[in-house]
This record gives sequence, structure tokens and C-alpha cells, in this order.
Amino acid sequence: MSSHEAQESQEPETPHLDFHGTTPYEDYVQADVLTHLQHTLSDDPGEMVFLVTTQVMELWFTVIVHEWETAAGALRSDDVPTAVAALKRSVRELEALNASWKPLGQLTPAQFNSYRSALGEGSGFQSAMYRRMEFLLGDKSASMLVPHRGAPRVHAELEKALHEPSLYDEVLRLLARRGHPIPAAVLERDVSLRYEPSDEVEAVWTALYSGPEDAELARLGEALTDIAELVWRWRNDHLVATRRAMGSKAGTGGSAGVAWLEKRARKNVFPELWTARSHV
Repeated sequence: MSSHEAQESQEPETPHLDFHGTTPYEDYVQADVLTHLQHTLSDDPGEMVFLVTTQVMELWFTVIVHEWETAAGALRSDDVPTAVAALKRSVRELEALNASWKPLGQLTPAQFNSYRSALGEGSGFQSAMYRRMEFLLGDKSASMLVPHRGAPRVHAELEKALHEPSLYDEVLRLLARRGHPIPAAVLERDVSLRYEPSDEVEAVWTALYSGPEDAELARLGEALTDIAELVWRWRNDHLVATRRAMGSKAGTGGSAGVAWLEKRARKNVFPELWTARSHV
């Protein structure tokens, strides 16, 4: 056997195993913290799946908020490529978030009821990080801060987000700076209120989509449309999973359950990006 063949036949070197204290991986990821945050409140083995899946959703909310805030900041600086890159990353993250419904989407009423009482008045609509996502999408409501009055830091973060321009507000301000006729009423609106569609904004998107498909602002519109589609899918998957698990019963936390989710599922974010397509 040649020396070269002998070298190839050797086992690969064992990775470094001896660390003082925790491993560098643990120091960075804090996996020990993450994997010990699960404290189930019932004896049903299915509760662990529900709890972990919900915690994973919260982590994805956090990443997506980071991406959209990055995009909003880039748009304020007229840096469309950086904004589009962040939006495209968030599309992949939204796909992963939406896949989180897979472990929960097959729950029967009996399976859900076996640990539902452990939730008490807990409900997903109380998620502060999801609320920040909704605010960034322009779906704002001051009343949604009320559940968080007992948590000063969380309440302050949500109040700040309520009064900041949404991601879509920043897009429309960019369009105006680029010379497109966005109405003053839209640009100067109270950004703490839910965004309402504008015929004039629809006309701007119609003009942009009637031009070159590879134009920078048209590509920005498509990145936003990808996000809007996945948000719609998230809301519908939530609706279907809830309807399957509990029918039309009242939701936890005093919500109307399926009726509430049906109302949410009918709403499109970035509405003019959808209606403009009828005029192109």
C-alpha cells in the first residue's frame, strides 16, 4: 500500500473534546437554557408537542421582526437592496414558521381537550412578539397593548412599535421620495392606526407593475407580496388547525375562537399590491 493510500485509510481526527466549563457551542446557542424551558402542566404527553411548537413559533416571530425592522431601517436610508435582502430572508423564515402548524394541524378535539385546561386564560393573541409582527405589517390597535400592562418592558416595546411607521409606511415614503404620487393624507396619517387602502396608492402600484418586471421597485413589491401571501397562509393554517381541534367553541383567553380567526383570515396585508393586479 502506498503512503498516500495509507493516509487516506486512516480514521479522521477526533474533534477537540476537552473544554473547561461549558462548550463554545453552548456558550453561543445556550441550548441548555432552551431545552429546559418546557414546564408542562398536565400529564398528557401531547402537551409537550404543543408547548415546544409554540415556543418555536415565538423564536421565529423574533427573527422575522428583526428582518422587517432591518428592512424598514434600510428603506428609510433609501437602501432598497438591503431591504429586499432582509425581506427575502423573512420569506424563508415565514415558510419555516408556517410549517410549525404541521405538528398541531391534526389534533382532534379529544387530544386538545386532554391538556387545554392547562392553558387557563392563555391564548396566542397575547403574544407580544407576534403583536410586533402585526404592527410592522400595518395592522395596529392600541387596545392590543392592554394585556401587557403588567410587563413594563414588553409594554414599552409595543408602545414604541405602535407609534413607529410600519414596514409598509416606509415603503410608501420611499415611493414618494422616488417621485411617485403618494397622497399627503397617506404620508401624514397617524401611524398608530391600522393602515387603510388608498385608490391613489393602488394607482402607483399599477403603474409600477405595468413597467419593467426587473425594476427595483417592482422587485420590492414582489418581495412584499411574497410576505403578504405567507401571512395569509399563516392565518388560514391557524384557522384550520383551531377549527379541527375545537370546532366553534370559544377560544382560550376570552377570544371568539374560530370566529375571530375567520375575521383575521379575510384581511390582506399590503392591500394595494393585491388590488393593483386587476388593473395591469
